[in-house]
Amino acid sequence: MPALLDTLFHQILLSMPLFILIALGWLLVRWRKWPESISEALNLVVFKIALPAMLFRLMSDFSKSPPVDARLLIAFFGGCLIVFLVGRIIAARVFRLDGISGSVFALGGIFSNNVMLGLPIATVMLGEKAIPSVALVLVFNGLILWTLATVSVEWFRHGSLSLTGFGKTALSVLKNPLIIAILSGTLFSLTGLSLPQMVDQPISMLGKIAVPLALVALGMSLAAYKIKEGLKESYAICLLKLIVQPLVIWGLAWLIGLPPLESKVVVLLGSMSVGINVYLMSQQFNALTGPAATSMLLSTIFSAVTTPLLLMLMDIA
Repeated sequence: MPALLDTLFHQILLSMPLFILIALGWLLVRWRKWPESISEALNLVVFKIALPAMLFRLMSDFSKSPPVDARLLIAFFGGCLIVFLVGRIIAARVFRLDGISGSVFALGGIFSNNVMLGLPIATVMLGEKAIPSVALVLVFNGLILWTLATVSVEWFRHGSLSLTGFGKTALSVLKNPLIIAILSGTLFSLTGLSLPQMVDQPISMLGKIAVPLALVALGMSLAAYKIKEGLKESYAICLLKLIVQPLVIWGLAWLIGLPPLESKVVVLLGSMSVGINVYLMSQQFNALTGPAATSMLLSTIFSAVTTPLLLMLMDIA
């Protein structure tokens, strides 16, 4: 038991500086009253410059890295599908939610904050060797999960699905600066060339500030939300998101014999807090907005313990 506690404490210590940066961003808005315009500007810098620079630089060496086991997509998105279906059943039978609210509820159980939280935590806790695996999930994450939720809503409304809606989702994903950076960096790596120093150095410098800036920006964004109604639904979403989803993903990774690094990456990404996309969808459909915002806040706090606990269990399994 002491050895287990030491391992858990070590994992928490590794992740704690990241959550301190999130708390700093939250305090700057809630305590120091920094205006929303600063948060919006910082988010633009993070999403359109710093994180794309980091991902492009890391992926530009992709061809020199050990190959990534693409079966991690089966473990991650297979787990997402299973938990989404479980979430829909719980939403309907336990909380008596309609198809639209139930879709938002189920999406909350599978859509991780993998850009602003998952990518930084994977970088710190698993090392840069984990980045190609994370990038592979990120490329498909938005497209697959947004499509899954949209299909669920449209099926409830019309009993059918729209190819137009899928096309719009695919186009928005391909226009995302992060996806552009991942794909262009990967394509450049296939040329076998090295970046010229006068290009490599500024990109690397931008990449180094990406992780801390992303975490501060996340804290500032979370400060805009407050604990609202629907605490029971929020706790249920957190349970699905932080415990059920990573365990299901871990089980699938084990079943298909996924290597240890890829297994840790997908479980870590599955254990992240509820992503802001869930709140955006709740606003888009005007359904379950309060619980969506509350689950974002609560799951971010709880994941400071649950994610290190899961990684510890994987280390000793």
